[in-house]
Amino acid sequence: MSAGTKRTLVLASASPRRVDLLSGAGFAFEIIVPQVEEAHDATLTPEQLTVENARRKAVAGSLLKPGALVVGADTLVYIDGEPLAKPADLEEALGMVRRLSGRTHEVCTGVVLACDGKVERELHVITHVTFKTLSDATIRDYHSKVNPLDKAGGYGIQACTDMLLERMEGSFTNVVGLPVDEVATAIRAAA
Repeated sequence: MSAGTKRTLVLASASPRRVDLLSGAGFAFEIIVPQVEEAHDATLTPEQLTVENARRKAVAGSLLKPGALVVGADTLVYIDGEPLAKPADLEEALGMVRRLSGRTHEVCTGVVLACDGKVERELHVITHVTFKTLSDATIRDYHSKVNPLDKAGGYGIQACTDMLLERMEGSFTNVVGLPVDEVATAIRAAA
């Protein structure tokens, strides 16, 4: 964490994008990857589902690191009210991006801060993303440049952005995987 804080800050994620975003915001932190089973409940809203998964990660992580402030996060892409997680293979990634082509979708990230098994803060951020109309050839070309398999919705907005993006309303870093401004405010308030 930054100077003057008493608790160790821990990120409960192995995502290189979240690591880069949090360190880029000026925080020093440790990384742990708690083993949790994520919820996959289609009856939950995007906010409820991402916050629930973030809660599971943060609480489990906080039990592994007593006294630390643990940040858990979960990001999902939603189209027509249906969550798109990480694709299993390139064909599934192609189908996901094809479905997003020429349309607006939501990216929701839930974030939970926990310490000693107790939730201290929770938040969610939604960004509206509109893709250009994309041919299969363009999507395949994009996937040859950007590995889609570890990214919700089969894309990573931070790379080759101009190939996909028509417009965006909301937090860019949220779409990358961590809404930095909101998370930094929450961490400072919890310190």
